[in-house]
Amino acid sequence: EDPVSRKVWKEGETFGRRKLKFSNCNGKRKVQYESSEPADFKVDEDGMVYAVRSFPLSSEHAKFLIYAQDKETQEKWQVAVKLSLKPTLTEESVKESPEVEEIVFPRQLGKHSGHLQRQKRDWVIPPINLPENSRGPFPQELVRIRSDRDKNLSLRYSVTGPGADQPPTGIFIINPISGQLSVTKPLDREQIARFHLRAHAVDINGNQVENPIDIVINVIDMNDNRPEFLHQVWNGTVPEGSKPGTYVMTVTAIDADDPNALNGMLRYRILSQAPSTPSPNMFTINNETGDIITVAAGLDREKVQQYTLIIQATDMEGNPTYGLSNTATAIITVTDVNDNPPEFTAMTFYGEVPENRVDVIVANLTVTDKDQPHTPAWNAVYRISGGDPTGRFAIQTDPNSNDGLVTVVKPIDFETNRMFVLTVAAENQVPLAKGIQHPPQSTATVSVTVIDVNENPYFAPNPKIIRQEEGLHAGTMLTTFTAQDPDRYMQQNIRYTKLSDPANWLKIDPVNGQITTIAILDRESPNVKNNIYNATFLASDNGIPPMSGTGTLQIYLLDINDNAPQVLPQEAETCETPDPNSINITALDYDIDPNAGPFAFDLPLSPVNIKRNWTITRLNGDFAQLNLKIKFLEAGIYEVPIIITDSGNPPKSNISILRVKVCQCDSNGDCTDVDRIVGAGLGTGAIIAILLCIIILLILVLMFVVWMKRRDKERQAKQLLIDPEDDVRDNILKYDEEGGGEEDQDYDLSQLQQPDTVEPDAIKPVGIRRMDERPIHAEPQYPVRSAAPHPGDIGDFINEGLKAADNDPTAPPYDSLLVFDYEGSGSTAGSLSSLNSSSSGGEQDYDYLNDWGPRFKKLADMYGGGDD
Repeated sequence: EDPVSRKVWKEGETFGRRKLKFSNCNGKRKVQYESSEPADFKVDEDGMVYAVRSFPLSSEHAKFLIYAQDKETQEKWQVAVKLSLKPTLTEESVKESPEVEEIVFPRQLGKHSGHLQRQKRDWVIPPINLPENSRGPFPQELVRIRSDRDKNLSLRYSVTGPGADQPPTGIFIINPISGQLSVTKPLDREQIARFHLRAHAVDINGNQVENPIDIVINVIDMNDNRPEFLHQVWNGTVPEGSKPGTYVMTVTAIDADDPNALNGMLRYRILSQAPSTPSPNMFTINNETGDIITVAAGLDREKVQQYTLIIQATDMEGNPTYGLSNTATAIITVTDVNDNPPEFTAMTFYGEVPENRVDVIVANLTVTDKDQPHTPAWNAVYRISGGDPTGRFAIQTDPNSNDGLVTVVKPIDFETNRMFVLTVAAENQVPLAKGIQHPPQSTATVSVTVIDVNENPYFAPNPKIIRQEEGLHAGTMLTTFTAQDPDRYMQQNIRYTKLSDPANWLKIDPVNGQITTIAILDRESPNVKNNIYNATFLASDNGIPPMSGTGTLQIYLLDINDNAPQVLPQEAETCETPDPNSINITALDYDIDPNAGPFAFDLPLSPVNIKRNWTITRLNGDFAQLNLKIKFLEAGIYEVPIIITDSGNPPKSNISILRVKVCQCDSNGDCTDVDRIVGAGLGTGAIIAILLCIIILLILVLMFVVWMKRRDKERQAKQLLIDPEDDVRDNILKYDEEGGGEEDQDYDLSQLQQPDTVEPDAIKPVGIRRMDERPIHAEPQYPVRSAAPHPGDIGDFINEGLKAADNDPTAPPYDSLLVFDYEGSGSTAGSLSSLNSSSSGGEQDYDYLNDWGPRFKKLADMYGGGDD
């Protein structure tokens, strides 16, 4: 519509991305736009013009052309865009401006005088730009909505959409009569950046008069948010010795303001570095991305292990005047690399070890390493590079101290090697960094002295094997079995003793080790296994401390024909007649070939009935068959002598007895004479076994009977009430009274002297009866305790006796409880010492107490001992 489109910019503002509205005269066409300055300005398909890059506005960029081309008709247009500056608008100037933009509803097509009348094209309402955080006053007028028909009709205006009648409601209101659109409170772009409303115009009846129009309200960003780092403390690492340009870490901050505007464009920089050695600027940061890299060489963990950087992020592209800033801390740890080799603290180490000892630490190698402890760059690995061709030493690393422990892994003989000089080298678990070499201090020598100790004498060879015939007589010298002392540099004597000789056949000379027999060697002895007899001897030296060694002598005994063969089996059975069976026999010889089989079997000439009754037939070299020679032989046990001769040189013969059991047989050859067979079949061993079983059974029965009798005696001894004939207490208690105690001076002691001779109460005159004597009445019936023991019968017995005593008229009234035959563990009568002071005691004869048995021996000694 207009040949020139103008845009007004604020004075002093850097030109950034801004949208310019370009309107097409015919909204139905599809138009393609192009800028004459594509490097600076571009046009979107919707006609919005924006700057490609940021630059200060000058006369050079004040004017450019926009080309438009119809995609269908290829028709072209162009328009000039001119930019101009004016002073920056403030909120006060905006408030003072009385001008309010007016938006008119577009006209619609209508008929006039019978032909169509062209209406004005549909409007493209430009967005309304409203800055956030406005201070008011509110409501603040934005724009006025008006329809051309308000001259003829009474219209009502309204707006709909989010911010009006939809949440958040009430932000935008419209005067229904004047159409004045206002905002009621400050806006926040970080919450809602754009509002899309629709304006409506209706008559008083609610009929739509105009088509709704769209109103877009853009909330203009203000720089009201500081940058915020994602973390307040950032941690990163960098290897020591890194070259300049090595990436370390990235810090990131965000700004809630518009990222496409200066308010949200952040720039980073390093405010400080601590420590500042070796350079105050060891690191730099990419001001746009936040990448931290090294810019100087000289990172050394052994000098500085950690750097602390203060990072600042500023919006407005880092403008220190208008931008808002925030800071964070970046902690950069310098990681260790193996740039320090281990170095020995001494060039020579010394140690000593006793000979023949293993797993002994002989030397402790110490090294220093400046790298970080307990890391692969610090952990030392030791190796022996010389002086140990046989591998007798090994070096292990102490994980805590990093020391090298030189250990003996193979025995060392002092007589062979008295000293070792080892060359050792120390390395790390990881290779050294490039350019670092091992210094001479990484190599050292270890001098190990071997200490001579007293070693065990040893027999050689061990075991020693000799071959001898059995049957050697005592006193025969077999061999000399001596030991050697490995201690060549010690003057020591060795003495010999016998350690193991199962059959006690041998002795050894303690000085020269000569072995002599003391008994006949027998190959058939149970101590000989596989023809070999083992004897063990001990050799001891006189060193300090004394040491000893053992040696085994193995005598391989050669067999001689010293054992005559014997018949096997020694017992057999056969029938009374030659048929239907016979006896198969063989021979047992403890010798071995050629002194054993084949054997020759024969019957002796005497007694003559042997060859008359029996015949023997050789089956082969080891077996023969014995048969009845006569047609019938009475059943019984027969001892048949058999001559057996072996094949030795010279041969050895023996007459061996075969016990033959002859019995009656059935047609199958089985014995039927059971009684005879059973009676005759019991051998001496079986009879002895039966007798032993009978004797053992009788002993067990006798022991059981003795045990039962002893148990009965013990049970009777434990009874609380003992039979009167077995206990002296009954002789006193049977009279059912003990008197009135020591206070009764007139107590008659005659009952204690001869209880059985006391005259009956019935013959005593009535006039001379004492007061403590019981009256003449019928004998009361006191309970008798059962002989069978029972845990509760004592209490019942006492209670019953108490009731009987309470009802007894003859019981003394002063001592009614003394009538029972049970006193318990104590006595209520107290001491009887008053008996000794009685004047009448000296005239008594107590010799009869000796006749009362051992229980009254003490009393007899006290009263019957004469004047003494």
